[in-house]
Amino acid sequence: MYQEELKRMIEASKLASDNIMKYYRSGFHTILKEDNSPVTEADKTSDVLIRDYLSKYFPTYAFLTEESKDDKSRLLNDYVFIVDPLDGTEDFIHKDDEFTVNIALCYKHEIVVGVIAVPATGDIYYAVKNEGAFKFSRENLAEKIHVSDKTNNLTCLRSVHHFADIEKETIEKHKDKITNVVKKGSSLKACLIAEGKAEISYRLTQGTKERDTAAFDIIVRESGGFVVKLDKTQMKYNREEVRNLEPYIIVNKLENLLI
Repeated sequence: MYQEELKRMIEASKLASDNIMKYYRSGFHTILKEDNSPVTEADKTSDVLIRDYLSKYFPTYAFLTEESKDDKSRLLNDYVFIVDPLDGTEDFIHKDDEFTVNIALCYKHEIVVGVIAVPATGDIYYAVKNEGAFKFSRENLAEKIHVSDKTNNLTCLRSVHHFADIEKETIEKHKDKITNVVKKGSSLKACLIAEGKAEISYRLTQGTKERDTAAFDIIVRESGGFVVKLDKTQMKYNREEVRNLEPYIIVNKLENLLI
């Protein structure tokens, strides 16, 4: 199931990636949105590219995207594309290469397909419900990925620009098990956990939205890991309230859910 959607979502992520890198190399202007978060021409034009491309193939599907008006009509649709056309805008602005394009397909509040492209490297992570998670790179064909089996000497990935005191304190509290802390931007934190290169990442404050988490949610789950709230329940998607109001943790094993 969903092979046509996956194919088109990957193509849309490539179109957006090419567009983003054009601005990355040639320059761009940055403005602040109402919530004081930054946005650039790369965000806005990639949003339009993704919507226009996917709409051609799936005209009845709804959209929830970062840079388009949310009129709530999506709530009446079983199928919704949830898109962040440039996740990690601050990483993009600082030119650290750690930004992504996130595209997810939600069916009745559950993510069934997820695609995350890394424009600066050409890597693409993707997953379909019950079919596993994969990574495609410029050098290799798609390879199946899986979380690590580690339960000690864990690597924790923290945000570059959004590292809260409560997250720092939680990591310090579990320093007997968390022995390595690395800064990583955007959804790359989840992708690296999905491919077994780290074990845990915390987001214990508000600030993210469905568009930030939807694509990596299924990639992590299909790689054998977990994206859960503190009560160990999963997030639902295509909600009326798009903000992720509860803390969540990305982790390779539930026994490593250190809170």
